[in-house]
Order: sequence, then C-alpha cells, then structure tokens
Amino acid sequence: MPRGFSIVVPTYNRPARLAECVASFAALAYDRDRFEVLIVDDGTPRIEEVRAALAPFRERIALRLLEQAHAGPAAARNLGAAAARHECIAFTDDDCRVDPGWLAAFDARFDAHPGALLGGRTVNAMTDDVCAEASQALVDFLLGYFLAKGAPFFASNNIAVEKATFERVGGFDLRFPLAGGEDREFCARYHHAGGPLVYADDAVVSHYHAFTLKRFLRQHYNYGRGACCYRRVHAARSGPEVGFERSRFYLDLVRYPLHAPAVRRRGRVTLLMFATQVANAAGFFVEKCTRPDPGRPGSPA
Repeated sequence: MPRGFSIVVPTYNRPARLAECVASFAALAYDRDRFEVLIVDDGTPRIEEVRAALAPFRERIALRLLEQAHAGPAAARNLGAAAARHECIAFTDDDCRVDPGWLAAFDARFDAHPGALLGGRTVNAMTDDVCAEASQALVDFLLGYFLAKGAPFFASNNIAVEKATFERVGGFDLRFPLAGGEDREFCARYHHAGGPLVYADDAVVSHYHAFTLKRFLRQHYNYGRGACCYRRVHAARSGPEVGFERSRFYLDLVRYPLHAPAVRRRGRVTLLMFATQVANAAGFFVEKCTRPDPGRPGSPA
C-alpha cells in the first residue's frame, strides 16, 4: 500500500503563486486518500486573498490552512509538520509546482531507504530570467559538490522525511528568522544523528521564482546571513564552528556556468555567480557583527 504523505507548504503574501502550486497537487498521480496538503500562512496581511486562492481546491483534495503570526519559514514548516496526519511529510514552497509523479517517486525511495531524508530534483521554470538561471546553477553546483563529499545538502523546497524521524531529530531550528540556512542546518543535524540522506532525482519540482537584480542580490545577502547563523547554531550545538571551504571551492563555483550543460547564458550567469558570493559575504559579516550570540534553541511548533 502506498504511504501517506502530508505536504507542507509555507506561504507569505503570494496567493496567485500559491494557487498554481496547489493546482499541481490536484494533478498528482497518487491516491487522493493517501495525501493531504497543509498550507501554513506566515502572517500574510490580507489573509482573505489566501483563503480565496485555496477555495477552488477544497473539494478536489484534502486541504487545510494553518495560520501563524509572521515568524519565518522554519516556524511555518514546524507548525505544518506538527499538524500532519500521515506518516511521511513532503515539503515544498509556494513558488513551486510538483510533477505528477512527485509523491510516487518519494514513496519508492522510502521502500529502498527507510528512515532517510530524501531530496528531490528542482529545475528552473523561469527560463527567460537570467537571475533565475544563475540561482539554479548555484543550487546545482552545491548539490553536486556536497553529494561528492558524502554529506548532501537538500533545499527545503523539495524534501521528504518520515514524521517520526522529523520529530526525533527536532524539526527546523527556530533561530533562523529568514529563508536561508535552516535547511542546511537540518540536513547537517540529520546526518549527524546517523540518518541517511538520499537524492531522489525523479522527484521533480519546477521552481517559478522571478527576480529583479535587486531582489536577486538581496536574496543572496540573506543567504549570507543564514550561513552566519548556521555557523553559530552549529557551534552552540556541536562545539567548534564550521570552517570555510577551501579557495578552490569558490573558484569552481564561479566558473561552474562556463561548462554546465544546462546553462545557456554562460557569461552573464558567471558574472552573477560572482555577484552572489559578494552579496553572500556582505550578509555574512553584517550578521556576524550584529548578532554575535547563538540565541534561543529551536524546537518544533
């Protein structure tokens, strides 16, 4: 019998994108009584717009809306996980659409790897957006790099885990107020607890995230803040701080678009990859100077 999945989606102020995301769940090739969708609204100012976006789907799939004051995606995911009714939890984001075979692919991987944290394959759907292309190139580089190291890092917009294991590991850490770093820390903690991390390349999510250059740089600035928070949280939990990668890592990262088959605009994407590292470093050092203490440990909601 197929496993049951609770799909958890944090959302904030993107009702139109959210509706497209939920429509992809309604098209899943999976038994309707074996999955539910939990939308966790993170304090959208006009919540009635979110309710209206979800209304057309309530008769088609099991769908619940949970609401919280604005507290960030880590808290939203934990709230959704705590309310999950099925034995497995699949996470994605409101700017994503899942392939029809998404849950079936995760289900098959759990047969082969019980207790694993599964990470699916995410593809850029905004093919005319050079910033989105650069963002996807960065994700692809990091995935390949950490898979080769034997310590995979999966983005939280396409992962699945058994609920009991998620609770035992402790969920997402609430010391991450922004999107960025909390998924890396969760993967590292999962790996440290002895859980296998398995890449499921047939569990596919399409990412519909459009950028302006300003928004692109702001996102990577925030990722730098998240990286700094990750180092503090890791040090508070495990002792020594995580070291930086060797200089070859950053050189390979910037040069990656020059030979990556999926990259079309190699020169422009290479420049943007360099810009991500400048923005990331700025966010890292600003965060380091403004929030030197590790803060309060997180826990599932």
